[in-house]
Amino acid sequence: MKIVDGRAEIADLDRFLDRLSAIGDEHDCAVQAVDADLVVGESHLRAAVEHADRAFERGENVARDPAVEILLYAAGRRQINRALRLGVGEGDAPVAVAVNGLDPAADEAAAADAIRDLLASTDPDAASSDRIDTPAVREFFDVSDAELAATDATLAALVRERVALLDVEK
Repeated sequence: MKIVDGRAEIADLDRFLDRLSAIGDEHDCAVQAVDADLVVGESHLRAAVEHADRAFERGENVARDPAVEILLYAAGRRQINRALRLGVGEGDAPVAVAVNGLDPAADEAAAADAIRDLLASTDPDAASSDRIDTPAVREFFDVSDAELAATDATLAALVRERVALLDVEK
């Protein structure tokens, strides 16, 4: 699995997503772009990919498309329409793109390079836990003051817990 961080200047969302999909198809990889402002670190996306892979291995996946399954886990939601809020939108924004080979022959590195070429710029810290947009993350993942007060866990740990708990909700 590879993660490509950067900024995307997206004028036409469908065209951008089609280009990502074509890169994935060319290199036999699932490619999922998300709003980096809602990612709590690389471990967040890695956990989402691992859970999505496991769901497909067990035949417990919700989505037919591995990239969509990654999005569901990253968002911690079973409903695709609700998970799409974690995805990218039109405009200039930080993005984190998960690239996951679908079989051992997949070329994740080549897919990641092609995605870097597609982005307006690369940013090695876009999915860093150091740049968490705390208010946006708390709102998206519905993390209340009471929940934070009841634990010594970090916001990132609570989000990763939501990723893991999606298996329980299925």
